[in-house]
Amino acid sequence: MRICIFGAGAIGAYIGAELSLAGADVTLIARGKHLKVMQDNGVTIKTEGEEIVARPRCINDPKEAGVHDYVFITLKAHSSASPYELINPLIGQETSVINAQNGLPWWYFYKLAGRWENYKIRSVDPDNLQWNKITPERVIGTVVYPAAQIISPGIIEMQPHISQKRLPIGEPNGSKSDRIIKLSKLLISAGFKSPIRSDIRSDIWMKLWGNLAFNPISALTGATLEEICVNHETRALARTMMLEGQAIGERLGAKFNIDVDTRIEGAKSVGQHKTSMLQDLELGRPMETDPILGSVAEIGKLVGVPTPTINIVYGLLKQRSSNV
Repeated sequence: MRICIFGAGAIGAYIGAELSLAGADVTLIARGKHLKVMQDNGVTIKTEGEEIVARPRCINDPKEAGVHDYVFITLKAHSSASPYELINPLIGQETSVINAQNGLPWWYFYKLAGRWENYKIRSVDPDNLQWNKITPERVIGTVVYPAAQIISPGIIEMQPHISQKRLPIGEPNGSKSDRIIKLSKLLISAGFKSPIRSDIRSDIWMKLWGNLAFNPISALTGATLEEICVNHETRALARTMMLEGQAIGERLGAKFNIDVDTRIEGAKSVGQHKTSMLQDLELGRPMETDPILGSVAEIGKLVGVPTPTINIVYGLLKQRSSNV
């Protein structure tokens, strides 16, 4: 089974390393000094004082990689539409694509029964490049819970928390296809908690539920998860945003298996953790503003659910982004 990780930064390199150590044929597509170090020394994963090294194939040019059975796209969500032509050499007739990213995925409305089936999310895939070129038929859905950062080229530090190894997957139509059964078995063999979900969209919303509030608030204030949840004002703001998001998710049929206050307490328990959006801001990188916030505001308008608080924070975050 051939696995390619396209955009092997922190999360991509981590997933690829674990799969490689489990015996899969893994190719990482990366660039720059990070790529060079991985080529020379392998991928080093550090977790709570322990260290492992994996040596998957690491290259820059997808044309050298050839066709794969599964392609994980682990670029930041706002970057994933632009390189679709680079991905083409990796894709054959039977290739499955897994967008391992934050926010609402571009394929969300594919096979979603009802009046909005096949709606294309402009804030995520503005020119329909992913929909038309990758095509939703190839997609397997997932939610990425592991948190990681590159502490130096080729060296990934995992941020341990209760959901660290969770990587649920699901077909857009909820079926247990041969391809998803094979992928689940492979991920489980690599140590991931990767069950097959019949409703992967509810899993997507459960993670997005927190991201759409905690990520932008942290970027605007510089606060960690715990600080946001302890402070009365920022906690109230997060709660309001999350309730707006929940109303949208439920309008689309998503299930929320805990209440909003329990979800906030869960974020608080993570402690002094900087969100990925705050980390990007501090490093001067583009933030996932549209995939995490813009998409929710867009879909709220589509389904007739008001998002006044999300809209205000979205506007503030876009202004903050323009000053980076």
